[in-house]
Amino acid sequence: MKVHWTDSAIVHLVNIYEYIAHDSLVYAKRMIDRITKRSKQIAGFRMSGHKVPEYEADDIREIIEKPYRIIYRIKSDQIDVLAVVHGAQLLPEKIEN
Repeated sequence: MKVHWTDSAIVHLVNIYEYIAHDSLVYAKRMIDRITKRSKQIAGFRMSGHKVPEYEADDIREIIEKPYRIIYRIKSDQIDVLAVVHGAQLLPEKIEN
C-alpha cells in the first residue's frame, strides 16, 4: 500500500532534523532515516501500529521510533502519515490531514 507523507508530517521531519542538526548533522540524518524507513513497515503491515490513545478512531494508529511517535491514518487506497511528534509532546485535540 502507498504511504503518503502529509505536508504537516514533512514539516515535523524538517523541524526534527534542524533541531538535532544543531548538535550533529550525522545524528540528524540518522534519525530522519530511521523515521522515514518505518513507512516501509506500515506500507506492508498497516495494522502493525497501535491505536492512538488520545484519539477514539480505529483508523488512526501509531508506531514508535524512539523518542518519536509516527501518527498515521489508514485509508482504503493509501496510508497518510499525519504527524511525527516527540513522545513527551502532547498531541492536539484533533488531528487533520
